Amino acid sequence: GHGVVPSTECSVGEVLDMGYVLAGDTVTATVKIENTSNLTLPFSIQLESLSPTRDRDRQKIPSFLTSPLQRTEIVGTQNYNGLSVFSVSPTEGKIEAGMSQDFVVTFSPDHESLYYSDRLKVLFFGKQTAHEIQLKGAARDHLMFVEGGVPLDVPVESLAVASPVAPQEALKGADLVAVCAGPREAVKSLLLLLEYVEGSAEPARAEITVGAVEGPVVAGKQAVEFSLDSGPELQRAGFSLDGPSGALERGQRQRIGVSWVPPADLQVRHGP
Repeated sequence: GHGVVPSTECSVGEVLDMGYVLAGDTVTATVKIENTSNLTLPFSIQLESLSPTRDRDRQKIPSFLTSPLQRTEIVGTQNYNGLSVFSVSPTEGKIEAGMSQDFVVTFSPDHESLYYSDRLKVLFFGKQTAHEIQLKGAARDHLMFVEGGVPLDVPVESLAVASPVAPQEALKGADLVAVCAGPREAVKSLLLLLEYVEGSAEPARAEITVGAVEGPVVAGKQAVEFSLDSGPELQRAGFSLDGPSGALERGQRQRIGVSWVPPADLQVRHGP
């Protein structure tokens, strides 16, 4: 007899990021797996969120508490409606020798969250793991999003109702910059840390990213406009921003630089 090793090639790597979508919308991506061996490969698809041992596996300390470098879980936020946020089609079949199979991955979040995730496994012969792909995605309630800075949240949703901390209290002693896209809504705070070396000729720098959620055009509007409302207080404190306003096409992102040079009258505290 002849021993044959199944061999395949996948069109994506270890991570498939579906990006930002509007909560309630649906986006799809295609994963192609090519059978480069000379035998037929029966396949089946598994999602970690549908694992029969998932409830047992969740009875442990979240990874963001035990490992500061890992903020996200393998299975992250799930839909409130009980349906899987990620789905894959087809879930089983055969890939003939020299042929390929397209798998359609659907991302359908029903509420706002940055931590949708799951893991897709492609099994051959019902037991041999051929590919593992981490699925990720984020959902926003509005067309524009802002990201960057130090995380102020935890990557695990809680069922408890927490009172939001006012930005002035959360960032006491710091300066605030408002990024506005259309009507003003609830404020989401970002924390940027800028460290300036005394006597340096270069200012301290950081950046945020402003993006427009990709999706169908709403009411014929192609671009989303934004503006940065820094205010005179921010300038007097030594902060400056790159680009006070702009417009983004759907799916585009723009980096906004923030620089800081301490004013001459700033009282520098040495030691604890």
